[in-house]
Amino acid sequence: MSISAAHIGAVIRKELTEFRRNRLIMATMGVIPVIFLAAPTAAILVLKASTPSVQLDRGVGFLLLYLQLIPVLIPATISAYSVAGEREQGTLEPVLSTPVRREELLIGKAAAALIPSVGIAYLVLGVFLAIVQFGASPVVAAAVRHSPELLAQVFFIPLLAGWAIWVGLAVSSKASDIRVAQQLSVLASLPPVALTLLLQFQVISSTLILGASLAAVLLVIDCAAYLLVSKLFDTERLVTGAKAVSGMAGPAR
Repeated sequence: MSISAAHIGAVIRKELTEFRRNRLIMATMGVIPVIFLAAPTAAILVLKASTPSVQLDRGVGFLLLYLQLIPVLIPATISAYSVAGEREQGTLEPVLSTPVRREELLIGKAAAALIPSVGIAYLVLGVFLAIVQFGASPVVAAAVRHSPELLAQVFFIPLLAGWAIWVGLAVSSKASDIRVAQQLSVLASLPPVALTLLLQFQVISSTLILGASLAAVLLVIDCAAYLLVSKLFDTERLVTGAKAVSGMAGPAR
């Protein structure tokens, strides 16, 4: 049986509707970008043209890497809600009883988390670049435009978001509490960010070849993570977990 694009689209629409109804998710998608945009914007605007080039390049690189937290934190929080949230609301079993296949459900939930996360990350990056272009000194703006971290930001946003989503779905498939699932998802999604910090502080020498290699490795990891998470999306196990949580939450007799 082939995967149905119509089924995947239905799952995506359902998930996006659920996101709009959830205040915590909407707050996450609204507050996190503002917080992680404000700090680098304020820092970049106070940089002076007279700043030594080495110090300027390091500062710009750090601020751009700081923005990479957005495509990690937002999808980790959203995807952690995907299963645990439905367990808590008691809607997981009806969803699993529909004719949607496991792969279609998984891809739909992952895509629903990926679309707004990547869109927000690119939007924030675009706003940051616009502010730099029109508000910072020409020397600082040129340093940002020619920074290798800017190119890395463009390519790594969907890769980092993909990693965070698979981690969030894996945690969510096992967790029964939404807040615990979201906290664990965020923590488990941070290792790639730690690697970018090592690059920025020159613990590891940053080169174009290394960046391309890391992107390729992260792409392979994302594909392997999909295969791993698809095994966790066993319908019988998810239904059993949903019934167990429902039974624990039911009234005592």
